[in-house]
Amino acid sequence: MQFFTKFKNTYLCWLFTFVFCGISLAQKPHTKKNNVVKPAASLTKKYLNKLKTKNIGIVANQTSIIKSKDNRLIHLVDSLLSLNISVKKVFAPEHGFRGKADAGEIIKNGKDNKTNLPIISLYGKNKKPTAAQLANLDLVIFDIQDVGVRFYTYISTLHYVMEACAEQNIPILVLDRPNPNAHYIDGPVLEKSQKSFVGMHPVPVVYGMTIGEYAQMINGENWLKNKIQCDLTVMPIENYTHNTKYSLPIKPSPNLPNSKSINLYPSLCLFEGTTISVGRGTDKQFQIFGHPAFSKIEYPFSFTPKPNEGAKNPKHKNQICFGNDLRKETSLDHLRLKWLIASYKNYQELNIKNPFFNTFFTKLAGTARLQKQIELGISAHKIRLGWKKALQNFLRIRAKYLIYE
Repeated sequence: MQFFTKFKNTYLCWLFTFVFCGISLAQKPHTKKNNVVKPAASLTKKYLNKLKTKNIGIVANQTSIIKSKDNRLIHLVDSLLSLNISVKKVFAPEHGFRGKADAGEIIKNGKDNKTNLPIISLYGKNKKPTAAQLANLDLVIFDIQDVGVRFYTYISTLHYVMEACAEQNIPILVLDRPNPNAHYIDGPVLEKSQKSFVGMHPVPVVYGMTIGEYAQMINGENWLKNKIQCDLTVMPIENYTHNTKYSLPIKPSPNLPNSKSINLYPSLCLFEGTTISVGRGTDKQFQIFGHPAFSKIEYPFSFTPKPNEGAKNPKHKNQICFGNDLRKETSLDHLRLKWLIASYKNYQELNIKNPFFNTFFTKLAGTARLQKQIELGISAHKIRLGWKKALQNFLRIRAKYLIYE
């Protein structure tokens, strides 16, 4: 009897905490075996009443799509307008509303040719919506496909949108989407000194949460400015768990063309902070890596980066690079360091004057320690052991905000 009394009191304590703090935790979705995964945006009937008679702003890009009854892909903005929802403006993250801009390219404000809606860029100097940009809005919808990696900047955009909405007392509705890298958690946890737009929160490189769960964590852990909290509602995915295999119906950004690139992205993106190319300027982005100086014998695979959509000026443009083709690599369930370590060793042996690492590497890693460890020749196994304590602490934090099994 004492056990049940203690359990009851603990449960009531947690419930009171969440209600008192103003955190709107999403209801656990009902999951049936063998049922199709349905992103929240496609469950229009479940949230339509929340939008009627309100002026809506939408944070969206090319991934903000739903399937019609005849399996056509329709943009959420087009769908809501057809239902006479008063959509007033669109906020666009990195790569723009239609998702064609280069990584890091400044996106300008403008108008959407199809809907004539004003497009407000949240990438460049204006990463956070201003009070004027949010004026006269009753609700902001956030619907962007994430890939579950700390340096993928859409979670930073989420942070600033939540913060701006909290300051202006505007509710935010996150339409949750599956995370294709939700099946594992790995990598160094970001240190406060390394905070930037490619890493704003003390989370590991791969955090194993959907963007809706992540939004709850931002709110619940008081990570917004001055520890304010926004009026947050998360609409859950149907028929989904963190181990559900899910292929995205549209590429989440110009240089993540398929499921293989998305799976390799957490490990290969660290190369972006080095002199090594990860295939930008080819059709195999984040599935290959190489360098012009590498040996043809040791690295028989070759590729030549050329300007293309999403990479107007790729690293080692028009130079033949020799490296590895990882398209047949088995699906990863941890951060793979061996390619980075081997490339550093090979590069050092070439005695090239230009450094292997650049300043962006530490921002991506979230810690200065990883570069030093690689330079000292520490093994991947020992490096990974150093992440254990921080990862265990993160798991305890993460558990409070999970919506799915």
